[in-house]
Amino acid sequence: MSTVVCPVDEAHALHLDAVDPLPARRADFHVPPTTAGGYAEVAYLAGNSLGLQPRATRAALEQELADWARLGVEGHLEAGRPWKPYHELLRDPAARLVGALPAETVVMNSLTVDLHLMMTSFYRPTPERYAIVVEDSTFPSDSYAVQSQARLHGLDPAEAVVRLRPRPGEDCLRTEDVLGFLRREGHRVALVLFGGVNYLTGELMDVPAITAAGRAAGAVVGWDLAHAVGNVPLRLHEWGVDWAAWCHYKYVNGGPGAVAGCFVHERHIADRTLPKLQGWWSTDPATRFAMGPDVAPVDTADSWQLSNPPILAMAPVLVSLRMFDEVGMEALRDRSVRLTGYLADLLATACADVSARVITPADPRRRGCQLSVRITRTPAEEVCARLRHEHGVIADARPPDVVRFAPVPLYCTHHDAWRAATALAAVLSSGPLSSGSGETHDA
Repeated sequence: MSTVVCPVDEAHALHLDAVDPLPARRADFHVPPTTAGGYAEVAYLAGNSLGLQPRATRAALEQELADWARLGVEGHLEAGRPWKPYHELLRDPAARLVGALPAETVVMNSLTVDLHLMMTSFYRPTPERYAIVVEDSTFPSDSYAVQSQARLHGLDPAEAVVRLRPRPGEDCLRTEDVLGFLRREGHRVALVLFGGVNYLTGELMDVPAITAAGRAAGAVVGWDLAHAVGNVPLRLHEWGVDWAAWCHYKYVNGGPGAVAGCFVHERHIADRTLPKLQGWWSTDPATRFAMGPDVAPVDTADSWQLSNPPILAMAPVLVSLRMFDEVGMEALRDRSVRLTGYLADLLATACADVSARVITPADPRRRGCQLSVRITRTPAEEVCARLRHEHGVIADARPPDVVRFAPVPLYCTHHDAWRAATALAAVLSSGPLSSGSGETHDA
């Protein structure tokens, strides 16, 4: 830890909450209960894995269930929010959240399905240009996906997939090293696919710089924004990103396994030469129910859709997207910088004498709200179990040695951050776990 000294008293945390210019909307969410540490609610710092449930979600789902009960099949056209065009309700708020044009945005499927659909169109290897560049610590599902795409094209993943590693002794990739690789080796790169925020380290990648370098090298540049959407401001259209995909169940609080989203830049959406997997919802909605045998293409991201929208999965996402519209991503980012900076200072002070080290970049411009702490001497799963059972703090373990804390600005408070830092210091300063089990969550 660094030598930063921060007041570690509870009163200071409560004061910061009282004077914050954008208070948390904690009352708008269901916060899990606890009895640990004398608290009624947990300090929930695992929104990087699964966001909390907005209180408005239940009513939205109940409306769809009531319309289904009342109308049956007629709900496709007569429900309060008709089901046939339901995905269109999510288009504009999703586009605003990622900095896209509405025509470039579609909410559909799950994240890895969308990654495969995008790579079907945009990974077109040749004998000279075939490499897929990822960060070495990319999320395993992305690693599996790019390896399988290489195999589909008859390539050896060990040769086709290039994994960029941090410098020896460092935890995060340097932007200049990524740009240097693309200048030197870009002639053989077909696709660059990084996570906007790395799931393990919490590093916010320089999306505009890497996108520009990749495209200048002649590659297609895509982004997995699972840990970036709802966490940091994005301007995908302005930055010239070729395509991106993301989920809505982390920072966007759309529920476990929530339907995902896709972006395709407008320069591609009218390109009829791009190969695509297609289905019923890929065709022009004006003639969809004519039931013809051939697709009538549309020049929007909708043309990458396959199936009719899952209404009960989309309703929670719609609720959450509207909440982001109400608050604004820029205001949330400002609050996130304050809140995450406070937690970083607390960790540096409270844990100065224990075996813990923050591996997330210290520069707020190079991180979102996640702070990853590398623990020595005690397994990360054991630490997270003790945080929950002894202190009522829910964090997230990435075995073997990383504990992730995400003070999500929508619902976390400075007091939550104080509870997390002081609990971690207490756990690491005490003896080994005597009961309970380790816990991990989704990425």
